[in-house]
Amino acid sequence: MSIWTDSADAFGAVLRGAGLRRALVAANRDKDGFYISDPVIEPVAMALAADPDFDNHAGCFFELGAESGHLLCAFIHRTERGQAAGGVRFWSYAALADLVNDGLRLSRAMGQKNALAGLWWGGGKGIIAREHGRTYDDRLRATVFRDYGRFMSGLSGCYVTAEDVGTRPEDMAAIFSTTRHTTCIPPALGGSGNPGVLTARGVVVAMEAALAYCNNGTLAGKTIAMQGAGNVAVHMIDELLQRKVGRVTACDIDAAALDNARQHFPGAPVEFLQVAPGDNALLANQCDILAPNAIGAILNPNTIPAIRAPIVCGAANNQLQDATRDAADLQRHGILFVPDFLANRMGIVNCANEQYGVIAQDPAIDAHLDRDNPAGIYKRLLEVLDRAEQSGRPPATEAALLADELAGQPHPIWGNRGQSIIDSLIAGGWAHEA
Repeated sequence: MSIWTDSADAFGAVLRGAGLRRALVAANRDKDGFYISDPVIEPVAMALAADPDFDNHAGCFFELGAESGHLLCAFIHRTERGQAAGGVRFWSYAALADLVNDGLRLSRAMGQKNALAGLWWGGGKGIIAREHGRTYDDRLRATVFRDYGRFMSGLSGCYVTAEDVGTRPEDMAAIFSTTRHTTCIPPALGGSGNPGVLTARGVVVAMEAALAYCNNGTLAGKTIAMQGAGNVAVHMIDELLQRKVGRVTACDIDAAALDNARQHFPGAPVEFLQVAPGDNALLANQCDILAPNAIGAILNPNTIPAIRAPIVCGAANNQLQDATRDAADLQRHGILFVPDFLANRMGIVNCANEQYGVIAQDPAIDAHLDRDNPAGIYKRLLEVLDRAEQSGRPPATEAALLADELAGQPHPIWGNRGQSIIDSLIAGGWAHEA
């Protein structure tokens, strides 16, 4: 079994065996090929380059935590608009290939999200490889996340991390204890806290824009099917009930998440269903809007033909398994797909403004939910849908083209400073410092 198809834990063992704690693969801007920090990781670099989601990423950084020994990762796509920004997820992967593919896809999507939102950030994503079969108490979690903070400090600010899947406010506080290159820290430490409420509001605004584009009225009386009933979904249900939806059906594999959600909505027209992992039957529900709120790659050739909703608009990242193929397939089936990186921007919006201080009812944040703001979710989605109608391309494809165009705009003050930091790390032998 190769390093690529073996577990993320095994990759850590390979680095240790070579006497390394760090590894780096980066696109070479001056000539074809890649910068590889050590020959021992060449098989990973070659497989990474062959990954269809590798898009000349500026840097893929790996480090073994000084205290915990966990594999820590940061994936940086583009930095013209500013430092790479995106959350760090704490997740278990069967193979290193799965981890890297997640990082590549998510970092590019974050750059697209930031660009469409008009934020002066680039695209980045962090991953901490959760070790198989290990129990994580509060003490171990704090150790792991302190290590991640040190990792961020070592990257000198080319990537700024935030909260994501598998993390919680206490974890962000632990990261903040060892770096300043993080956002979404708890309010008690001067941060903006959990962005779940804002993320939910943004997705609901996108639903309203999609309905308006289809001349299908408001959310009042509509039926919504939601895959995933976690933190963001609970806030979404609250927003939907305020808009007098007819019914919400939500499913999850996590019994505790479902119990928590049920407690929030006694007597409301909401049905909660527990499903087994891999059970995607809810996607076939007859409803007005389908909201994927759980895992990525959920929209694919196996699931799209069963969808009976005219609109798909949810909070999950990277909902399309293959961005080109599946966007076209949804269009062929007459389904309006709202690009996830347009609808679910509010988490990073909340985090992005944190560096400039925190304001209650921040007008700079509320502007993204304003229907009259050209760069807000509502108007931006209508712009993308109009462009798609004129070009004949799927909305997700049109959104990506617009996002990539915007992502190439250099930061008005700092230019492409993020790339300069990466170049400096390479020149200074970052991978061999630890």
